[in-house]
Amino acid sequence: MWRSSRLSRSSHISTQTTKHMDDCIFCKIIKKELPADIVHEDEHTISFLSINPDNDGHTLVVPKEHHVDLITTPVSVLTQLMETCQKVAKGVMKGMEVEGYNLIQNNGAVAGQVIFHIHFHIIPRLSDDGFKHWKGIPYRDAAHSKEVAEKIQRSI
Repeated sequence: MWRSSRLSRSSHISTQTTKHMDDCIFCKIIKKELPADIVHEDEHTISFLSINPDNDGHTLVVPKEHHVDLITTPVSVLTQLMETCQKVAKGVMKGMEVEGYNLIQNNGAVAGQVIFHIHFHIIPRLSDDGFKHWKGIPYRDAAHSKEVAEKIQRSI
């Protein structure tokens, strides 16, 4: 279940992208200035257990290079991240003996992003774990969904 304490009221989002940022918790973990239960590390990424897990084995996959969100992260870094997500997800599935997992990535405070260093959550899932998805709200009608799709199409 989602914890309301994860949601930040801050609307400030830095677009700075650098190798490391001095005030970033994940950069401090990468530089070994803060402890973490690391499950995987390679040249480009680091993966460690969440300190606020939704389920045992909830793992964060983080690039070693600091980028704020999906939009500001270079495709080359995203490619490395996804390769690591696949590798770590396999380990989570096998090691935690679970039926599935969620791969989640939040962008912006209103979406639940608390640490402004891009990262993915791999959350192990069991059928009876109590972790529920948000409710889907259907579009009013076909015209409304078409209007929404066109707004996005024009913006891409």
